Amino acid sequence: MDCCNGEGSPINSFALVSYLPQPLAGFLDRLRIELVAHCAAKAHVTILPPRPLLISPDEAWRELVDGVHDFPPIRVELGRVEVFPVTQVLYLSITAGHAELRQLHQALNRGRLRFAEPFPYHPHLTLAQDLEPHQVAAGVDLASARWSEWTQPRSFLVDRLTFVQNTLENRWTDLHGCALSDRVAI
Repeated sequence: MDCCNGEGSPINSFALVSYLPQPLAGFLDRLRIELVAHCAAKAHVTILPPRPLLISPDEAWRELVDGVHDFPPIRVELGRVEVFPVTQVLYLSITAGHAELRQLHQALNRGRLRFAEPFPYHPHLTLAQDLEPHQVAAGVDLASARWSEWTQPRSFLVDRLTFVQNTLENRWTDLHGCALSDRVAI
């Protein structure tokens, strides 16, 4: 999913994400562009993968806000470059915060927001998708080399969630945002 706050013709496809903070976000945004030249991504962790809604976006947003009320910020640590076997998506694994992100996803993927996702929810940070099969190994090598050059912290707080909508041009637009509870993160 490419998040860019871009212009376009909205479609019935919505997701819930958490954008990464700087300077980590800028580094990963540049890496994504290096892997996929026209990527207009903003580095993010997806909480609810893309889904159509049978209710209005405003109703969905109210349900999401109610659902995250008691969730504290989640400390996330990024791991190594990996590849999903079926889709050949390159991603950074999540080594800390994985279980908490799964709990948040489970709490929100219910009721009128429930969607039968094509794959089990697996918290990660996408680096590249829609690669040709011959590009995957080179993409892993490049991403791994760049990631090994990153000397700053690989952890961040998921403390703010953003509700996004896709467009016909596959440009995601931010609709709403909220902070997670300010209880102390574990």
